[in-house]
Amino acid sequence: MSSTPPASDAGSITRVAGIEVGHHTDSRRPTGCTVILARDGAVAGVDVRGAAPGTRETDLLHPSNLVEKVHAIVLAGGSAWGLDAATGAVRWLEEQGIGFDVAVGRLPLVPAAVLFDLLVGDMRIRPDAAAGYAACQAANRADPAEGNVGAGAGAAVGKIFGIGHAMKGGVGTASVTVAGVTVGALVACNALGDVLNPDTAQVLAGARTDDGHGLRDTRRALLRGEPPQPLLAGTNTTLGVVATDARITKVQAHRLAIAAHDGLARSINPVHTMSDGDTVFALGTGCVEAHPGMMVLATMAAEATARATARAVLAARSVTTAEGLHLPGMADWRPS
Repeated sequence: MSSTPPASDAGSITRVAGIEVGHHTDSRRPTGCTVILARDGAVAGVDVRGAAPGTRETDLLHPSNLVEKVHAIVLAGGSAWGLDAATGAVRWLEEQGIGFDVAVGRLPLVPAAVLFDLLVGDMRIRPDAAAGYAACQAANRADPAEGNVGAGAGAAVGKIFGIGHAMKGGVGTASVTVAGVTVGALVACNALGDVLNPDTAQVLAGARTDDGHGLRDTRRALLRGEPPQPLLAGTNTTLGVVATDARITKVQAHRLAIAAHDGLARSINPVHTMSDGDTVFALGTGCVEAHPGMMVLATMAAEATARATARAVLAARSVTTAEGLHLPGMADWRPS
């Protein structure tokens, strides 16, 4: 059904030297947060394409601004409340002596972005500073867990015809290595649109048919004239981080974040809508001397992002909330 690489072949963002990942998952709702750590600092950039973003510290990543490196990226559920998770990450990093030297101490720099998962379970439960701290404590170099974890715990995809026709989203990760340089991606997919196989454009997960047993194919349904449900801005969003161990500049990090959105466009349709806050960060750890050139790095960033997005839904498991909402997941459901 899919040519997306199996988990054993897909790689992960932690294959990039200098990168660690930790999840904190709150199973009560579900919701959670994911931290991507760069203890020694990483040159960083960001590109925000969705029209309804929820972010923190993204202005400092503009290529013309002073700070070159950050020490972590936090992705979280909980909409705007979830930005509090970054505070916990800052506290943990400070305790480890990690941060930007400001003479009187070290200041951890932790940009963050959130997705809206408040329709899945009790919205009063959301990631907080303690969740961000716990995710940092859990961070390591192992391949991260995928599916219903961290920032993707409460994610759903294919909501354009209503949450009742949607499917479970989640977290996915992948990496690509060329000539000794690795680019990895981690994606928390909570898209309004369908998620596609990036090689074949086949719909993997998304809006289901009225009987719930098949995939509607949102693009074709909209072009047939099927009306979408009224949408509340910001109730979706796909978040991503791409990282490379090549030495890159801040301008190049910005370009990698831009290129990574091409990967989202190959794996989500529709994407970058008025109801999504799609945001991608880019990190360069500089642990490898080699540099294959920006054309190759950008191609790798788009590829890793597309594969990670597909993996986010392929690894997602079905959930049923206490309120009765059922979201089938591709890990244990197949359309008729």
